[in-house]
Amino acid sequence: MKIDLARTDGHYYGASTRPVVRTFSAYDYVTVEGIGDPDGPVYAAAVQTLYRAAYGAKKAAKAAGQDFVVPKLEGLWWVDSDAPPLTVPRDQWHWKLLIRMPEVVTADMVTGASFERLTEGEAIQVLHLGPYATEPETLARMDALMAAEGWAHHGRHHEIYLSDPRRTPNERTKTILRQPVRRTLTSQ
Repeated sequence: MKIDLARTDGHYYGASTRPVVRTFSAYDYVTVEGIGDPDGPVYAAAVQTLYRAAYGAKKAAKAAGQDFVVPKLEGLWWVDSDAPPLTVPRDQWHWKLLIRMPEVVTADMVTGASFERLTEGEAIQVLHLGPYATEPETLARMDALMAAEGWAHHGRHHEIYLSDPRRTPNERTKTILRQPVRRTLTSQ
């Protein structure tokens, strides 16, 4: 039987349109890191590299007796600036693309990309519906929850792409937005 993390791990891949705080433990990923516009050729090449690595790991796991469905594409996003991230030119955006791997995958099964274990801990998570251009509205709701409950940013902005943008109209796109957080000193 194939492992399908998107179906079996609703805590990780499930979200409502109302921001909530969740705790995430350590997970393994294949990753590729870069800088540039997400609509540019460097990003597109990185996505292809990442999928080649993920499908290579799938082939190796299947040969070892355990097949799996390659999970959704994810991304961590940040800028090297004190300016609000969305005011920084897109060609200066940093990203780490991720595809989560099931526990049966080991580092020696991955070629062409990095194999990393990441732990986010507590995070605010929400389902964003619609085009990426309207994410600031959803991010503002996440920030409002942070302020109301005494949380602060504590890690890189994380997105999980539930829809394939090549096949889904912008208005029907579904993206999980996740922001690692920590308690502020005044709320502890």
